Order: sequence, then C-alpha cells, then structure tokens
Amino acid sequence: MTEQDMSADDPLADFVIREITLDEVTKRVYVAGSGPAVIVMTEMPGISPHVARFARWVRDAGFTVYMPSLFGRDGVVASAEEGAKVFQRACVSAEFRAFAADESSPVTIWLRALARFAHQECGGPGVGAIGMCFTGNFALTMMLEPAMLAPVLSQPTLPMNDPAGMHIAPDELAAVRTRLEREDLTVLAYRFAGDKFCRAQRFAAYEQALGDRFVGRVLPDTAANPDTAPFFSTHVPGPHSVVTAHLIDEAGQPTIAARDEILAFFRQRLSAGV
Repeated sequence: MTEQDMSADDPLADFVIREITLDEVTKRVYVAGSGPAVIVMTEMPGISPHVARFARWVRDAGFTVYMPSLFGRDGVVASAEEGAKVFQRACVSAEFRAFAADESSPVTIWLRALARFAHQECGGPGVGAIGMCFTGNFALTMMLEPAMLAPVLSQPTLPMNDPAGMHIAPDELAAVRTRLEREDLTVLAYRFAGDKFCRAQRFAAYEQALGDRFVGRVLPDTAANPDTAPFFSTHVPGPHSVVTAHLIDEAGQPTIAARDEILAFFRQRLSAGV
C-alpha cells in the first residue's frame, strides 16, 4: 500500500460510497475489498485518515470492509475545535447514549442490521466488527446478530462518566455471554495502560461479566505515538487509540502487533470451514 500522509485529508477515493437503508434508516457506508465482511466503526471525531488506513489494512488482509459514517466529516483531519463540536453533538444525539451504563446505544440496532446485510452480500461463515473509542462497545452488542462472529473492542469509552460501566443492557450482556459459550467464541479488546477514557475498571467489569470469553490486551503507554492530529493533541493528550491515532507504523511496535493480532482474529473466525 502506498505511503500516505496522515496529516492530510483523505479523499477515500478507493472506497465505493453507498447509501444503505436498513430498518428505514439510511447511512453512508464506505465499502472496499472482497471476501468476508468486516465492519469498521470509526472513533471520534469521524473517519480520519488513520481510521481509513486501518480499514485498508483490513481490506488488504482479504476482507470486504464496510465503514459506516456515524459522525463527523469523512476523510478530514479535524481541527481541535471542529472535533470538539462533533463530540458534543454525538453526546446529545438520540442515536448515542454516551453517559448511559447498562444500556446500548440505539445505533447498534442499525449496526446489527448492517452486519446481517453485509453477511448476505459477502457470504462466508459470518462477519467481523471493530469499534473504537466512542463506538468501542458497539461490537459487543452486535453479537446479538447471529452473523457476527468476530467482535473487537478497541479502547471502549462509553459510558463516559463511569469507568467501570458497561454500555450494554444486562439482558443483552447475558445473551451475548450465553452465545459466546455455546459457540466457543471470544471477544478481543485493547487499551493502553494509562488511558484516561478507557480505564482498567472497564476491562475488569467485562472480565467479570464474560469470564475467559473476554480477551483483554493492555499495551504500555510507551507504545503510543506522541505525534497526533490537532483533535487528539488538544483533547486526548494521553495514550488512547491503539490501532489508529496512537499507532506507530513500524515493525516490532506493540501497536503493530495488536493490529496483526486483530487481522489474524478475523482470519481465524471468518475463513471458510471454521
């Protein structure tokens, strides 16, 4: 893949732009690649060049990427001010419940429908998904859709006001755990040790709720890239985004190892015959 300047806006020209309507709700989705489907859900403040780079890594690993536009301007490097406004709008949006513990954001209903739709289009054993930051918990709720087989939670941040809170309803969480055990599935999750938005209490809560079906990875803060875009340098000054903004794109780096483990997880779960 051609080296790209992460400080410049990304035109996303190698993705097909589709307007997908599910349950009478239409969202723009960027699609690329071939093979089993993987849904890449953006972090704040939108589909940045870093998020798009990760989506391309998934595509190049042999998957069809579905990257829905959930907030922000697609492909841009948002300023600190613009990013803050996107975050504020998302926090009061009816689709998201940023401060709610023990319940899921309504947008996850649409995302579950997207998983079902993508599986019908792409075939294969099932679908993978990764949520990041604001969307980090969504891949777990999406396990209520039978087509979902490979959930990844990257620095799950919601609920914002409860470090030990879980952004999923208790009955849904119980149903997910039952399914994980019945089908011998696991959930992968990642965070930096010193992340102020996704703290150790949240991983501990998921471990208690899901047992050994929850596989949490904690990276040292020293593994985070200190050179970040304006939104992150202003509003997310510490280590946070494992496979996007704080990833160091060099061989041997812990963040690259995390990326490769995620891609291997998708291959294992979504390859034919698994």
